[in-house]
Parts: sequence; C-alpha cells; structure tokens
Amino acid sequence: MSIIVLKLRFRLTPHMDSSSDISHPAVRALPATSPTPLERLHLPEGLSGAQGKNRAPARGAQIAASDDLSAVAAWLARYANSPATLQAYRREIERLVLWATLQRGKPMSSLTHEDLLAYEHFLSDPQPAARWVLAAGKKLARSHPDWRPFAGPLSPASTRQAMVILNACFAWLTEAGYLAGNPLSLARRRRGPAKARITRYLSHALWDAVKEAVEAMPAETDRERLHAARCRWLCTVLYLGGLRAAEVAGTTMGAFFCRRDAQGTERWWLEVTGKGNKPRLVPATDELIAELARYRRAHGLPPAPQPGEARPLVLPVIGREKALSRGALHLVIKEVFGMAAERLRARGPEWEAQAELLASASAHWLRHTAGSHMSDRQVDLRHVRDNFGHASIATTSIYLHTEDDARHQATQERHRIKWAK
Repeated sequence: MSIIVLKLRFRLTPHMDSSSDISHPAVRALPATSPTPLERLHLPEGLSGAQGKNRAPARGAQIAASDDLSAVAAWLARYANSPATLQAYRREIERLVLWATLQRGKPMSSLTHEDLLAYEHFLSDPQPAARWVLAAGKKLARSHPDWRPFAGPLSPASTRQAMVILNACFAWLTEAGYLAGNPLSLARRRRGPAKARITRYLSHALWDAVKEAVEAMPAETDRERLHAARCRWLCTVLYLGGLRAAEVAGTTMGAFFCRRDAQGTERWWLEVTGKGNKPRLVPATDELIAELARYRRAHGLPPAPQPGEARPLVLPVIGREKALSRGALHLVIKEVFGMAAERLRARGPEWEAQAELLASASAHWLRHTAGSHMSDRQVDLRHVRDNFGHASIATTSIYLHTEDDARHQATQERHRIKWAK
C-alpha cells in the first residue's frame, strides 16, 4: 500500500471558551485564531500531545509517532488507497483536533470521556459559528483564509457517524500503543431503529423530471453541446452502472471490454475498482454502450473505446483530457438536479416540495435510485448485490452465487434509462 505523508506544519493559536483549560501555559500564550486545515497544522508543545495525559508508555508503542498529529497521520495512512474514505476520516479527526485545541485547550491525547460527550453536543451546533462554519452558499478551497471545517450543524445521523469514525481512530491508537485507553469505549451503545429502506433516492417520476431537464439543455454553441452531452453521459453511467462518483472519476474508457458467453453472444462489461480497492465487473448493457458511443461521437472520437484506452470516463468540456475529480462530478450532478428542480417549480406551487427534495439530492442518490429501481423491476437482489459491489444482502448471502451471464441478461432486460430522444 502506498504511504500517505501528511505535511502537518501550520500554526494553531487557540481561542478559549468557558470550558477551556486556561491555566495551561501554552494556552495562555496564544491569541485567538480561526481553524486551519490539518495538512498545515503546527501545534505548540503544550498542545502537541507529546505529554498527553492519555499517552501510553513509549516502550509499548507500535508506531513511531511522538505527538498527536504524527499519530493521526499514521492512522490516516491506512486509507491512502481509498480516497473517499480518507477524505471522510480526515474531516472528522481534523474537526476533533481543532476543537480540542481551539475550544477545549487540550491536546487530543488528553481528551476524556466527558470531553467527548461535550464534543458530540458541539457537532449539533458548532459555536461560535463565525469560527467554525462556512458562510452560507460558499465552498472554499482548504487553502483559503475563510475556510471552515463545517458547512453547518450535523444531523443526528451524521453526528453518530462522526463518533463511530472517532471511536475507530481512538481504538486503533490504543491498539498501536500510542494511547493508554479509548475514551469513547465508555460510551453507551445505542441501537438505532432499523431503516426499512434507503430514503435518499429519486422516485420514477422525479427521475423522469431529471432526464427531461437534461434533454432540454441548450446545445447551440460547442461548449453547450459538449456540456449537455457530458451531463447526459454522467447521469447514464451513474444510473445504469450504479457507480459511485469516485468510481467514475477513477475509471478510464479502456475499462470497457467485450467477451462472448457460452452461446457466442457478445456482452460488454465495465471493470471498476470500488471500496477497499476491490475490482468488480459491471454489466455494460446495450443502452449503456449506445450512450457511450453517442458521447464519444460528440467529442469526435470513434464510437467504441480501444483496449487500454487511457481517456477518462468523463471528459472535460475544454482543455486536455484530464479526469474530473469526484467533487467536480458531484457539482455537475448538482447542477443537473438544480435545473430539474427549477423546471418543477415552474409547474406550480404544488411541486415545491418535490423540487426541494430534488435540489437537496447528490450524485450518490443516483446509485440509490438505480438500486431501488432495479428492485422495483424485480431484478434478483443477488444481481444488484454483485453489480453494486456490496459485500452481502444479509448474513446468509455468503451462500448465494450468481452466474455473470445471467446477471448481465437480467440487468439488460429490466434496468433501462429510456431517454426520450
């Protein structure tokens, strides 16, 4: 596994609230400041964790970290091959380190169970907002001076997920001999109510509204034409393939390939690398291949990709053929959903609730939408599991097996996008 190196070199000067340890000499010496991203963080000795109260004896350590930032970097390095996981885990540990030092006046390795209960409450309303929360509607680079670690208060579900991630970090640092104990291990285990089904997906009617919005996009100039083609292709591959945005960003045109089944029928497949760096084969249905050819022709390319072709799966409208990031793909889909929402609002006030739902959707909703629609159309759940790269349907699914060709046939017959034009 490749090693990730975090350059943890920026200055942090905490501003205390009523719960801060203001007696600490390092705290008294530092004026107020705004949070700064983890990769540029430099902590003074008193807040570095070199002498953290929860540090384990050095003789038992299994990692070379001598302070909290080095320990965090060692934990995050384990996820270097999973960019989406790395980003999510970095976000949560970054928020905690900044809160601990800026708001609590403690190094992370001195946090107690009570501190983490206070932090869990803080997540539901990060205050003072001017320090912690981005200005409404802004999405700033991490290098921007107005960057903040929060876009707003976390929902109960997001708060639970954040604490799960932090618990995993503390547990690992304890096992690695860096911490003497995991302060989150004392938390009461709460069993949330089981969810009967995914809720973040589009109904068939809303999905039709999205397709109508894409088909109505202007195409008078070359830029408009290529942008409309990109929106249509991205919606197609996310829906028909059930892919994650990160999987689209990391896949090339050369990942499509054709093979014959036992009866001599040619079937196209798309090989993607999913979570945990696990490869899987996704059925490339006739519709998906036709849309691929349509998209490539829009860029003046031959309809079928060549084996090993290095072009990204989604091409930029202008400039060199560089793959769009997961974030950029997300913004394209958000634009599509926004256009569709405006078209719904134009139908009348009775559509406002549906428009709001659509405007709140993200690229990952299309994966949930694809899975829900496949289930609606009676596609075998084992096929859905294998198409999406899920580990299991339920505990007993380890005993289930599907043949690739049967899965391809079922997907092609029952999972379609049906563009009007």
